[in-house]
Amino acid sequence: QGCPQIIPVNEILVPVGVVQPITLQAKNLPQPQSGQKNYECIFNIQGRTQRVPAVRFNSTSVQCTNTSYWYDGDESGDLPVDFSVVWDGDFIIDKPTSMKALLYKCSAQRKSCGLCLKAEARFECGWCLSEKKCLLRQHCASPDLNWMHLSRRNIYCSNPRIAKIQPLTGPKEGGTRITIVGENLGLHFRDIANGVRVTGVRCTPISSEYISAEKIVCEMERSLLSNPIPGPVELCVGDCSEDYRTQSEHVYTFVSPSFNRVHPEKGPASGGTRITISGKHLDAGSSVAVTVGKGQCHFVRRTVREIVCVTSVSTGGPGIAAIVVNVDRANVANPTVMYLYSEDPKIDKIEPAWSVFNGSTAVTVTGSQLLTIQEPKVRAKYDGIETTNTCQVVNDTAMLCWAPRIYYSKRNPPIEGERADEFGFILDNVQDLLVLNHTVFRYYPNPIFEPFGPLGVMELKPGSPIILKGRNLIPAAPGNAKLNYTVLIGEKPCLLTVSETQLLCDSPNLTGKQRVTILVGGLDYSPGMLHIYSDSALTLPAIICICVGGVVLLIAIITVLIAYKRKTRDADRTLKRLQMQMDNLESRVALECKEAFAELQTDIHELTNNMDGVKIPFLEYKTYAMRVLFPGIEDHPVLKELDAPANVEKALRLFGQLLNNKVFLLTFIHTLEAQRSFSMRDRGNVASLAMVALQGRMEYATVVLKQLLSDLIEKNLENKNHPKLLLRRTESVAEKMLTNWFTFLLYRFLKECAGEPLFMLFCAIKQQMEKGPIDAITGEARYSLSEDKLIRQQIDYKMLTLNCVCPESENGTEIPVKVLNCDTVTQVKDKLLDVVYKGIPYSQRPKAEDMDLEWHQGRIARIILQDEDVTTKIEYDWKRLNSLAHYQVTDGSVVALVPKQISAYNIANSFTFTRSLSRYESLLRTSSSPDSLRSRAPMITPDQETGTKLWHLVKNHDHTDHKEGDRGSKMVSEIYLTRLLATKGTLQKFVDDLFETVFSTAHRGSALPLAIKYMFDFLDEQADRRQIQDPDVRHTWKSNCLPLRFWVNVIKNPQFVFDIHKNSITDACLSVVAQTFMDSCSTSEHRLGKDSPSNKLLYAKDIPNFKTWVERYYRDISKMAAISDQDMDAYLVEQSRLHANEFNTLSALSELYFYINKYREEILLALDRDAYCRRHKLRQKLEQVINLMLSSS
Repeated sequence: QGCPQIIPVNEILVPVGVVQPITLQAKNLPQPQSGQKNYECIFNIQGRTQRVPAVRFNSTSVQCTNTSYWYDGDESGDLPVDFSVVWDGDFIIDKPTSMKALLYKCSAQRKSCGLCLKAEARFECGWCLSEKKCLLRQHCASPDLNWMHLSRRNIYCSNPRIAKIQPLTGPKEGGTRITIVGENLGLHFRDIANGVRVTGVRCTPISSEYISAEKIVCEMERSLLSNPIPGPVELCVGDCSEDYRTQSEHVYTFVSPSFNRVHPEKGPASGGTRITISGKHLDAGSSVAVTVGKGQCHFVRRTVREIVCVTSVSTGGPGIAAIVVNVDRANVANPTVMYLYSEDPKIDKIEPAWSVFNGSTAVTVTGSQLLTIQEPKVRAKYDGIETTNTCQVVNDTAMLCWAPRIYYSKRNPPIEGERADEFGFILDNVQDLLVLNHTVFRYYPNPIFEPFGPLGVMELKPGSPIILKGRNLIPAAPGNAKLNYTVLIGEKPCLLTVSETQLLCDSPNLTGKQRVTILVGGLDYSPGMLHIYSDSALTLPAIICICVGGVVLLIAIITVLIAYKRKTRDADRTLKRLQMQMDNLESRVALECKEAFAELQTDIHELTNNMDGVKIPFLEYKTYAMRVLFPGIEDHPVLKELDAPANVEKALRLFGQLLNNKVFLLTFIHTLEAQRSFSMRDRGNVASLAMVALQGRMEYATVVLKQLLSDLIEKNLENKNHPKLLLRRTESVAEKMLTNWFTFLLYRFLKECAGEPLFMLFCAIKQQMEKGPIDAITGEARYSLSEDKLIRQQIDYKMLTLNCVCPESENGTEIPVKVLNCDTVTQVKDKLLDVVYKGIPYSQRPKAEDMDLEWHQGRIARIILQDEDVTTKIEYDWKRLNSLAHYQVTDGSVVALVPKQISAYNIANSFTFTRSLSRYESLLRTSSSPDSLRSRAPMITPDQETGTKLWHLVKNHDHTDHKEGDRGSKMVSEIYLTRLLATKGTLQKFVDDLFETVFSTAHRGSALPLAIKYMFDFLDEQADRRQIQDPDVRHTWKSNCLPLRFWVNVIKNPQFVFDIHKNSITDACLSVVAQTFMDSCSTSEHRLGKDSPSNKLLYAKDIPNFKTWVERYYRDISKMAAISDQDMDAYLVEQSRLHANEFNTLSALSELYFYINKYREEILLALDRDAYCRRHKLRQKLEQVINLMLSSS
């Protein structure tokens, strides 16, 4: 309500060429201060900008000063013109978008007096007699005498003129409506109501069709003369004096229409026959109607010599009917010309009563009265789709039709054929034959032919027969009718022999390459090219040489075969043995994949059912934003109240005001980026702090972000970098700000739409990984998407079901939990906690290290299980973590989670393990980083005191103590890569769901977030401005902008969105999914080979499909209606309001001030160099902030 704005009151009419002010009503208009520019009105006229000084009278009124306006051309009498009011150079005062000024010219499109005086009264246009033009009063000399306006009474425009009359002929009986077009044809209907005569006969004007000054429609009276002569149209306007009377140049003629012939002379009683009535003057008058018998003949067209119409149903059945032509009020008949309604045609027989699905086979139809039909057609309807085909009448009892096709979409069509839902004939308007109930017309599968091999080429000698193989070549139809095949070799047909599975074609006398074409019904199929070799005659010596050479070669081949047979006999035995081993291995792999897929579907189905009532543990907005903006920093200063002296608070508020100045903020950021010591980490920190500080003004932050991105694009092009590199790496503040901008604006989209499939993918990965063994030390797993985290050997394990006593239940409720006997105690505790505290956020439930696992043996005996205790096995210098198998825990055992007891026993047993645990826990935390994925297993450093190294399922593969004999039941390690495929197959649905949700503009009923459409349009606009037309560049910009900067980060780090715990194996799998996501957004083709990374090979077949989703997603977004800046600003203001108090702005400003202090001299110098900063004294304002901060310190 307090914003300055223009208020629409009255319409703003601006006559062209008149010097006048324009006064506008407004409210809250600010008073320009010293140094600020005054108000201006800016008009955009036909792409040309006209700036006019304006005067502010008070806060509610502003006036554009005296100026004249002009627009080119006389094509339009008025032109709406958009305008705006600005102050201080570039601050636009709000006004409704529909509020425009209307420029108008009286003379445009008003060349005559009548057109001028019928102009809208608001324009105040009048006819200037002296200049014979439409002008404003002030532009006409002696207006009291020369200026005509509708405000005067009883005025008429002189010199009426008739330009055209239509029609030029009509019957003397009258009733013809004559249309008169011209100029100055009266201003009111009363002016011409009695003033029209045609060849001396009165013509009565019709008021409803009168157009002032331009058109008169009148109806002719009857001519009383027996032979009236042609004459002009005469018109009087008003008093009918010399200056107000005119007549047409064209003459009107009275005629007597007649007809003497009709063709055809008969047709079916059901009608629908197009007849032509021939005669004289049949185009006369303004209207025509034809009746045949008692029914109307529907008019089609007419000329001077004929009328064409379509007969309707005969009400009296078959018989002779009279023809009457009504031309206006004249009734024209001829008793010698009659039309015969004949019996409707009948269909007696259809032969053959079958066709193929594609139709177009010949069908002979026998019946009666067929010659009366003009355009016969045959129709069929199947599965809701109607098709037709043409017929040709042979005689009155026979016609030849081509069967219509039907669309059969099911697989494996029945050999016995399919009956159409409806089958009949379209015979003009005959309804009884549209559907024939007695027909048994059937459709059989189309003939299908095999191509000439994979290359589509058949080699043949001249004269050899051509065999074309196929199926369905002879439909299983009754009778002797067969399909009529034509086979063309090049352009020449060949003689055919047809069987059920092949066509035998006698080859014509041709050589070279010839295309083979098979024609049957409506099918046109080519199985390939025929290569016919010409015969070449050989001489007798050549034949003898060839025979001798063949014998010698045959003897040599037999000798080699005998030697080869002996040599390869043993090799065959070895090969068979290896083949059996490979078959067994393949069976094991296939069985493993099948079982894994079936198990996961069952588990995921149970997981989905279990999650129906569980709320997805979304993080609150503040925590989510902090984890993305400041990863790894849990307790950031912006979350706390700033404890600082009053001077510091005052300085920071002044600093905040400076940041709200766009030029200052841009200068500040560009200056920092120009410093060599300003690191990548500093850039990300400044971008995050700036976005936090501007959280309350997101619309301003968006303007700054767009300018920074525009500058970055310009810099990229100036440095002649490839445009596709833009936004790929976080090398600027703008790129990190863009990530943060999407982070703020897509939170709601994550909660309402994309969060669910992401959470389901995380749960599916976690559950699939935990189904098999996971090494607690290396993080490797039996089920994995990452080759680096795959256990490459056979681990024997067994599934156990433990009954866990719920720690918080009073009655000792037992919950069944599935674990593996190879799990360590800590892994078991984690699985128990996942089930017991299902649906509770990770941060709100106990941690495994704070609980002990207690094994109940009987009613009294209790054993505390630990990863390391006195029973831990040590072999050489390797110490193996305890598992359930180590303790011999059996299926169905009862366990309990109890708070960790501080006792001497626990301290003694856990002291050594605590050091080891801290070592490999830090190792696992490190392994979640991308760099650690490059090595398959981390090095295990020995304990400094005992010299032992911990291991769980697999020892470090690179260790020197590893012996070949230790491989035990291992296969070749690469064989286990098939587990990647098994895991990928089981998780495919969840990956597809996530990608489909992200790359779709219709999100389960939710609209596309405005931020995505707005930023993509901005990038397209930047590309247009710099004339970048390459679609790959635009695609890459959008991919680097949203998927790379936001979605990849979220997919790799779901803990940024949910209150969950992500272990190292889950992190490795999510990294593979994220890499696939990135590859799907790329425009470059990935050439894969045997040495390509496994994660790229894993999704090689899926990525092309994902790419089509991305392209469709970008294309759909570009087709959406653009979002206006006003709508986007309103949305951003609402987002600012929702999250205004999430962060402490003063703390963010305090953190930002660190960079002011560090680069003080450089920033002050940059402010000095900028003209805008000097004019607004921004250096002095920053120095004031610095002095206040220094005084407090």
